[in-house]
Order: sequence, then C-alpha cells, then structure tokens
Amino acid sequence: MSILTQLDHPLLQHKLSILRRKDTGTREFRQITREIGMLMTYEITRDFPLAPVEIETPIAKTTAYELSGKKVAIVPILRAGLGMVDGVLEVIPTAKVGHIGLYRNEKTLQPVTYYYKMPKDIDKRTVIITEPMLATGGSLIDAVTMLKKDNVKDIKIMCLVVAEPGVKALEAVHPDVHVYCVGYDKELNDIGYITPGLGDAGDRLFGTK
Repeated sequence: MSILTQLDHPLLQHKLSILRRKDTGTREFRQITREIGMLMTYEITRDFPLAPVEIETPIAKTTAYELSGKKVAIVPILRAGLGMVDGVLEVIPTAKVGHIGLYRNEKTLQPVTYYYKMPKDIDKRTVIITEPMLATGGSLIDAVTMLKKDNVKDIKIMCLVVAEPGVKALEAVHPDVHVYCVGYDKELNDIGYITPGLGDAGDRLFGTK
C-alpha cells in the first residue's frame, strides 16, 4: 500500500495550475496556497473519528456527532510550509502550531536543521506537516524523525507537489506516515528541483526572488 494519496478534486487541480504558471505573482500565489491548504484539510481529516452527542436544537432534542479523536497540531517546515498553515487553521481553528526550521544545502542537497519548537503535548496530537514541495525527501525524512523522537505516532503530510524519487525515499524510511498531494511529477532536475514543478515555493510565497 502506497503512502501517497493524490487529491484529484477539480478545484484543487485548477488552483494548482495557477500556482505552476511562472507569471503568477506573489500575492496570488500566497492566496491560492492558503486556499489549497484549506481544501486539502477536508480530505486529510476524512478518517477522523466521531462520537454521538445529545444536543437540543431550537426545535427538538436530537443526536448529533462531534470529533472524538486526538487534537491536532500543524507543523510547517520553515519557511515555505507557513504558506499552507492559515488554510488549515480556517478549518481547524483550535489546532496548535509547531515549527521545524530546515534548509537545503545547495551543494550536497542535504537538509540542515536550525529550529525545532513544538507544543508540550505534541505526543498526544495528530500532526499535520505542511511542506509545499516533496522533492528529494530529505527534509521530510528528518522532520518525521524528529517528531517520532518526541513520541508522535500519528503523522500526516500535506504537499502541493511531490516527485516520485522523494516519495520513494520517504516511504523507505517512514512507511507508516501518509502523504497527501495535489500534483505528482516524475522527475527532479540536476539541482534537485521538481520538474516541471512550480519553482521555489518559498521564494514565490514571500517574493524573495
């Protein structure tokens, strides 16, 4: 069973096509990324358990259903993962937010960790990692490893676009996590960028290039 689920909803595919275009500006890129994060949350939380609860409507008493499982933490990988956080919080406003700071060494293509800060009860939460691009897989492998050291057992990953080599690398080390994406590309170029991809998500979100 693959760790990957590609979401094919027409709205998600349409919005991703806007992000892929090189002439999409920073403001629109940021807004669409937030919207995709919000829409993806509906799919990622589809398996959350419910419990019956007795309530009273303005008309009569009835049985309704409320979430009954673990609480949620959103963990963006800095800095590009920040672009999806607000969308998730629109749907799950009570979620706590942790942060993992990683950057890729441009020569070795290996991730370097510079920041790690989690809620105190992170081990009791379902964690949704937000990382727009799963390219080589190095950053996400390290992020999941760090969370598991904090005894986190329920981890989901939210990406805009993934590449086949990165998915395979992540699955080899962490076959128990699940990745949700909108776009699936086959290849990386010679400097480790997803092809065709959408460029550097962090630069496009924050206007730094």
